[in-house]
Amino acid sequence: MEEKTNPLTKFYRQPAIYIKFPSGGKYYSDDIVTPSETGEHAVLPMTAKDDLAFKTPDSMMSGQSTVDVIKSCIPDIKDPWRLVNYDVDTVLIAIRIAGYGESMEVSTQVPLINEPTNHSVNLPSMLETIHNTKIMEEATLANGMKIKVKPLTYKMMTDTQLKTFEQQRKYMQVNSSTLKDEDKAKMFNESFKTLTELNSRLLLSNIETITLPAGEEVSDSAQISEFIENADAKLVQELEAALVKIRQQGSLKPMTAKSTEEQIKKGAPATYQVPITFDNANFFG
Repeated sequence: MEEKTNPLTKFYRQPAIYIKFPSGGKYYSDDIVTPSETGEHAVLPMTAKDDLAFKTPDSMMSGQSTVDVIKSCIPDIKDPWRLVNYDVDTVLIAIRIAGYGESMEVSTQVPLINEPTNHSVNLPSMLETIHNTKIMEEATLANGMKIKVKPLTYKMMTDTQLKTFEQQRKYMQVNSSTLKDEDKAKMFNESFKTLTELNSRLLLSNIETITLPAGEEVSDSAQISEFIENADAKLVQELEAALVKIRQQGSLKPMTAKSTEEQIKKGAPATYQVPITFDNANFFG
């Protein structure tokens, strides 16, 4: 029996935008992203189910809602958890454009006078800025060490953010509790130790190899971990700063906003930076 064609298919959602990954897709096997001859991937508008997913706090916190929406809107992405950090902002901006248009309102406060204000962000121009960024994968420290970076996956970033949030919440709960000071101090120390270990694991996950000034290359994770534990704090801080700078490639940069004449008279600076963050209250309408 011939299957009857649904006459409503002509009203199904269609691609609204096509994107290329800032990473060039070099980190993805076929089980993560379906290859494209042009390197472009179609982005569909969100469905009503997708829109509802962003209103579910628990799944938003875990990252599962974002993963489900990415799979729905960009079918070429089979495993969003393994998207690298360079590409995540591009993917989310494209989904925002496909579903809600090219502009986005951002709420902030004018510095010094703390006056609430809104700014309109042009998302395609931000995508263009990201696309024009050449991804660098290596950093050279002052002592001549060369660090080859391994990008973080969306799964790694989400897990780190979730665990950090849990420790911050625990800190606040302990601080406001009626526990004895010595018990509070013990719990604070435990929380601090957990955050320190979390930071060390993230640092280690972000390093592929370290090449010494003499040319010897170290790729053994145990040896790199031992180095991080025993190097002086100044060197580790320089290493962390270099990795953060590389990690931020492909991310949205703050926009420069201008104060009105009236705001300047009240004491506001002529221009100021407005961070563009993925607050789901505004980013996904």
